[in-house]
Amino acid sequence: MKCKAPETVARLPHTFCSGCAQGIVNRLIGEIMDELGTAEKLVITTDVACGAMNVDFWSFDTIVGAHGRTLPTATGVKKVRKDCLSVAHMGDGAAYNIGMAETMHAAIRNDDVMAIVLNNCVFAMTGGQTSATTLLGQRTTSAVDGRQKGRDGSPFHVEKAFSGMDIAYLARGSVNSVPEIRKTKGYLKKAFEKQLNHEGFCLVEILTPCPTNWNMSPVDSMKRIRDEVIPIFPLGEFIDNGGDSDGKN
Repeated sequence: MKCKAPETVARLPHTFCSGCAQGIVNRLIGEIMDELGTAEKLVITTDVACGAMNVDFWSFDTIVGAHGRTLPTATGVKKVRKDCLSVAHMGDGAAYNIGMAETMHAAIRNDDVMAIVLNNCVFAMTGGQTSATTLLGQRTTSAVDGRQKGRDGSPFHVEKAFSGMDIAYLARGSVNSVPEIRKTKGYLKKAFEKQLNHEGFCLVEILTPCPTNWNMSPVDSMKRIRDEVIPIFPLGEFIDNGGDSDGKN
């Protein structure tokens, strides 16, 4: 039996690279919107990187922000549209490199917005350069001999940086297997529900493959997430605070 895609993300064919997980995450967002009945409230600000191609498939209201500036744009949307679900959709390069200051200050202010960060450990759209989350030893177009701790630093862990912050929710999921996809959907749905309750800033990071820049097949890319990436970036919920927002947004 063919499984019907949510109408909100059913525009096909897609134009992502073979094995890219953007489509998986898109479907999860669409399924959650159908289940919550809140598609009309959703406004997604996407980065100019790979995720910008989503505007061709989503039927949600969408804004393409400047590179790394998705969160301040999403926050601005929330300021003027307090009833909407304002989401910043971006990659690890936009969230933790170019937009690091914006990501940190959105958390410090506990802005009433949601961030979805697709972490594939490289700058994907611009050619596979080293990002904040590139693994030690991983080869990229800007570190052809592999990332070196003494030269390039260690991978960035958002759960360590946000430790102790008074935000609503922080979780990390993956798309390397069906069970993990289901768990990731649960994390996303909880974050959306917290947004509906105006509980504050939520960030869900999702470990995703980039077969093109990893120079791997789609199957091997999923195996790499399981064997190499997850041991460095553990999955689960790290912050889950209740609905005690001060209503400043």
